[in-house]
Amino acid sequence: MDDDAVLIDRFLEMMAAERGASRNTLLAYRTDLAGAGEIVGGLAMASKESMATLPQAWAQLAASTVARKASALRAFYAFLEEEGLRNDNPSASLPRPVTRRPLPKILSVQDVERIFEQIEQRVATSSPPPLDLRLSALIELLYGSGLRATELVSLPRRALATDRPFLILKGKGGRERLVPISDRARAAVAAWLAHVPTDSPWLFPSGKSHLSRIRLYQLIKALAAGAGIAPDRVSPHVLRHAFATHLLEGGADLRALQSMLGHADIGTTQIYTHVDSRRLVELVNSRHPLATMPNRRVDGEASAP
Repeated sequence: MDDDAVLIDRFLEMMAAERGASRNTLLAYRTDLAGAGEIVGGLAMASKESMATLPQAWAQLAASTVARKASALRAFYAFLEEEGLRNDNPSASLPRPVTRRPLPKILSVQDVERIFEQIEQRVATSSPPPLDLRLSALIELLYGSGLRATELVSLPRRALATDRPFLILKGKGGRERLVPISDRARAAVAAWLAHVPTDSPWLFPSGKSHLSRIRLYQLIKALAAGAGIAPDRVSPHVLRHAFATHLLEGGADLRALQSMLGHADIGTTQIYTHVDSRRLVELVNSRHPLATMPNRRVDGEASAP
């Protein structure tokens, strides 16, 4: 059980830094994970068979509560797998009650422009501070390529080649994906790279390792506040959502977006199709064949031109 406490702490640290989870959410996750650990005799070494006992233990709970508990466990084991702490995921047998999935938090294009205006003001000098160049590279990669926070902070120093407008990432579950890198992002990384020690294995080094997720989270909150945006609206994951939403608004193909985000299931990507109903209404009003037909009154008679 001591192993469980350590792993749960690491998982919740990630949730706070990468997902911007609130204190109440973190407390709920801790309670759900600890409770499940007591039922199965410990989460660290739990098997698919022991996980299969949970639905019966949860039989009297509301569907929304079961969904929350199962979601916490799936996220926990996905984290352990991604971090190399387990090479399997025993949570496949957990129930998936039908509940309304919440829409992701997003930023408008105008919000993102304000964030980039803040960065441009910082680097628009003859000798911009190295940490501002680092911040510029971080934000360009987060919003320009939709990287996960963990993927971003752990990028190798040579991840981006000057003659290649993409990089190959190994994300969740060991799945590799190709991520396009914009000219802006490549330029921002090149400017920052001049300040990275040549013997560093990381693109964003910090101490003996790389920049932490928590520090990235703090940097983004401070940047949002400077841009006049409520810090609780912005996190690394929200910028990833903005990347996806704004690409779809620009006409991106859903399958291409799934590939860029590294989603194993197209259903995960489809959440973004529900985000901007305004654009869908505008699309119908401007592109549907009915849009070019004469207006008609309710009584069926053609209205005057």
